[in-house]
Amino acid sequence: MAAWQSSDEKHVVVFDLAGETYGVPISAVNEIGEMRRVTTVPGAPSFIEGIINLRGAVIPVIDLRKQFGLECASLGKDSRIIVIEVQGHILGAIVDQVTEVLRIKLAEIEPPSPVIIGPGSRFIEGVAKVGDRLIIVVDLTKLLSSGEAGDLDKAT
Repeated sequence: MAAWQSSDEKHVVVFDLAGETYGVPISAVNEIGEMRRVTTVPGAPSFIEGIINLRGAVIPVIDLRKQFGLECASLGKDSRIIVIEVQGHILGAIVDQVTEVLRIKLAEIEPPSPVIIGPGSRFIEGVAKVGDRLIIVVDLTKLLSSGEAGDLDKAT
């Protein structure tokens, strides 16, 4: 078993987005970088915010607020780009703030309630109860729809 996950816990990078707390598996995170200028690409799929140059590699960037169907907001001094691997693609994800790396016991992660399941909730793996906080654990395998993944395949 990898060092980032034991049989009874999951290591996640925790970030804020539109006032809520989310986590993604640390195993999928390549790096966390400060916000930088994102170059808009004409004709790019609508879910792509643009591209960045990351040490010579051109990386597509998505805004997780848009991807999750949340209200767009201006970027702040704490905004970050999390470079993640999703369905075999390396891409950047804009978040409001990265707060911590956390070990969450698998027993603390509950599947999403059937009440909240809908088209916009396809990204949710579960909800972790950590103390008095709720952390929405994101299923990165579902971050891109099959059409979006196909669009990325064509663009790269």
